[in-house]
Amino acid sequence: MGLFGLFKKKSDETKVGNVEDFISLTRVYFQSVIATNLGITNIRFLPDVANFKRLFKVPTQNGKLGLAEKSASRKMLMQDYGLNESFFKEIDSSVKRNCRTQNDIQSYLFMYQGFSNDLMMLMGNLMQWKFRMPSIFKKALYGMTQKTVHDVCTKTVWKADDVHKTAAAVRQYKERLGYSEQWMTDYVYNIVLLAKKEPKRKNDDTETKK
Repeated sequence: MGLFGLFKKKSDETKVGNVEDFISLTRVYFQSVIATNLGITNIRFLPDVANFKRLFKVPTQNGKLGLAEKSASRKMLMQDYGLNESFFKEIDSSVKRNCRTQNDIQSYLFMYQGFSNDLMMLMGNLMQWKFRMPSIFKKALYGMTQKTVHDVCTKTVWKADDVHKTAAAVRQYKERLGYSEQWMTDYVYNIVLLAKKEPKRKNDDTETKK
């Protein structure tokens, strides 16, 4: 699957990208913050930044890797997905808290990946029927996402063992990474909205092949 499919399909009716695009763009911002904070010059440490830089021909700003990429990815996330400044401030704070040397980079990114994967798997399990709610009811869907995230962060006993274990893991990741319920809600909500659009697009592709 190609990175940032939405930018290669500007002629499509789709106004924003798919789940992969959103997650990739978020990783670009993460890695850009890490680069600027630690003064990283070897772009091989930052694969998503490298792809982003090549795709959009982003010039290096003031000879410092990450500055221009951080600004560009933040602008896209704000414009295309409606994220606000607090979303990025929490990422900045999390990276500053957990990535103090270059040796911390891999463990931090690995921990964040585990957090993201477990969170989305858990939300998919807990919000099954709610995912089928029409996208026009965005306010209601956001409220449901917010409530489910709150339950995950506060409820310590679940009936199903797998849900219980995954919720506990998410809470541990949350504490270590330093993200708020609000950040988690905004992240999950955008992925839910994008995921709701994907099946129709895949079905359309199948129809075309036939």
